[in-house]
Amino acid sequence: MGSTRLPGKVMMDLGGKPVIQWVIDAASHCKLVDQIVVATTKDPKDDVLRDYVNDYVNRHHPKFSNLWTYRGEVNDISPGVNDVTKRTLSAARHAAADIIVRVTGDCPFQDSNVIDQVIALREATDADYACNTDPPTWPDGLDCEAFTMDALEIINREATTVLDRNCVTSYIYHNQHKFKCETLICPLPGMHKERWVLDTENDYKFCQTIATDIGYHGHSGWLGIKRFLDRHPVLRKLNAHHPRNERFYQAMATEPLPPRTYETSKKLLTQAEKVIPLGTQTFSKSKIQYPSESPLFITHGDGGYCFDVDGNRYVDLVGGLLPIILGHRDPDVDYAIRRQLNKGISHSLATGLEIQLAETLCRLIPCADWARFGKNGSDVTSAAVRLARAHTDRSIIISSGYHGWHDWAVENDEIRNIGVTSQATELLSHGDVDRLWNWDQDWAHPGEEEVAAVIVEPETDPEFLKECRRFCDETGALLIFDEVITGFRFDLGGAQKLYGVTPDLACFGKAMANGMPLSALVGKQEFYETMEKISYSGTFFGETLSLAAAIATIEKLEREDVLTKIADNQVEIFNRLPSFAPHLYARGHERLPRIIFSDNDVKTLFIQEMAQQGVLILGTHNLSYAHDENCIERVVTAYKHVLPLLADAIESSKVKQLIKGRSIPAYANVRAAS
Repeated sequence: MGSTRLPGKVMMDLGGKPVIQWVIDAASHCKLVDQIVVATTKDPKDDVLRDYVNDYVNRHHPKFSNLWTYRGEVNDISPGVNDVTKRTLSAARHAAADIIVRVTGDCPFQDSNVIDQVIALREATDADYACNTDPPTWPDGLDCEAFTMDALEIINREATTVLDRNCVTSYIYHNQHKFKCETLICPLPGMHKERWVLDTENDYKFCQTIATDIGYHGHSGWLGIKRFLDRHPVLRKLNAHHPRNERFYQAMATEPLPPRTYETSKKLLTQAEKVIPLGTQTFSKSKIQYPSESPLFITHGDGGYCFDVDGNRYVDLVGGLLPIILGHRDPDVDYAIRRQLNKGISHSLATGLEIQLAETLCRLIPCADWARFGKNGSDVTSAAVRLARAHTDRSIIISSGYHGWHDWAVENDEIRNIGVTSQATELLSHGDVDRLWNWDQDWAHPGEEEVAAVIVEPETDPEFLKECRRFCDETGALLIFDEVITGFRFDLGGAQKLYGVTPDLACFGKAMANGMPLSALVGKQEFYETMEKISYSGTFFGETLSLAAAIATIEKLEREDVLTKIADNQVEIFNRLPSFAPHLYARGHERLPRIIFSDNDVKTLFIQEMAQQGVLILGTHNLSYAHDENCIERVVTAYKHVLPLLADAIESSKVKQLIKGRSIPAYANVRAAS
């Protein structure tokens, strides 16, 4: 009854009976529920709730003989804040429960069949916790959780933050390394956008309309409500502007963060290094890229956040090294993946998905008349180089930027070029026009006098890109844009469309499938026949889950103007920051700003302290569509703490003293793209 946002909501009238009665009725129709407990507080405001439930039991005994109330202490955490975890545990102990099914009193349209399915899922999988909310695929208002008494005891023993004590199972949400979790997925697409919960006046008006219709027409369950809303779609607009779990995410953005430890990450690293060289599969996800006191293993992501194995939450500014453009577990992309999964993953012949995605790329990208797919950036950049050499019958490649791990790309890498034979690749600093035009004066490859291709990352400096275009036109070399990073972040047509410079070939990847492994080589028509002749083929290049994910991702990028929102959020973050500390500054395009450090000690301290403030970052702002105002608030708060600390440490020469353990080694400065 003491709701701050909508006081007394559980006793508000809906269709002739109070909200709490709707919830009790749904629970009473569950086939797998043994007892129903209305757990509330000893606050005098809740006397009316107790009295109503007791009277209802007396009037309908024995039908509701399993219904009773439990009243826990109020203000158990701090003044004005209830310890709902303690109340839930005490109620469960009084009921001698082994499994607890939790629904909240502000969800009047709970469906007993859905509740039973969540209970059955937990039982069938022997999970510690099962729900229908993580990820959200059901309407907001059908939320249901089932968890073991052992899990609840762990939460009560270990959860310390106000948010975790108040939300009960948010501790499981943060600490999935400790619990076996399962989720009941809604079979219909788009239902996560529905709001059937009661938390605002607009919600009450919405629920009143639904309750009246149910009373008149006897709609059955959630499908009946959906059918009514499909016939009256304007009703959805009444409360659709309220975000899902709004106060929960606001609390996540503002609650004080306890000191973070990484003991589980350290244990897993020791375990991993026994069987995995470097401890992981990717340089930029490994221990060489992070301080000693940093997370190294993640359990899951959610929208703009990620969670490590020690239960720490971060605003994720790494984004899987840039693939996550829409956010972790985007519902539209995930649905496309699940739908395709029903048809199979890898097939014995090609599928129509290949044609559909290729046609989309050719429509969006200026240089694309055809497309071939791969699984990562190195696949397609290497294919582009091979194509250029085959088409020109030349060998020399002028390379500017990072282009992957194959021999031709790392020939000149002093750290990583062991085991590599000469590939006739010459390095070019971005913007070095003089060296481009005088390449043959000090680059020695005897007997090889002509350039096959210039390959560049087109992140900045369109004038340099235009000069590369002019060089290739005059020399007969091919211009290759490595748009693995810029593609689908700078523009749907890539940096080439944004800057108005069209290459001969272009390589895309990362953000095109929101995390699924997929890349693409696209090119002009004149190179089509050569592409058919070179050796480039892979069993998994037409794997269907990634293709379906890419199609869904690009459709959403077009439909919802994602890139504009990301750019606006980037600008907002930097506009709200204090001056950067000495020895680090930001540069690059507004869609992908990079932080440049004077040395690796400064970089180490920066990453270490940002992690302590709840932000995972390597040095680029890899924002996604899911980074909302709460994420931005956490990022800005972290910067306002870390930048002055860095400035003081640099001025007093105490940077090394503040680093807990070793610094990031100098050889680790591989581009975060890797």
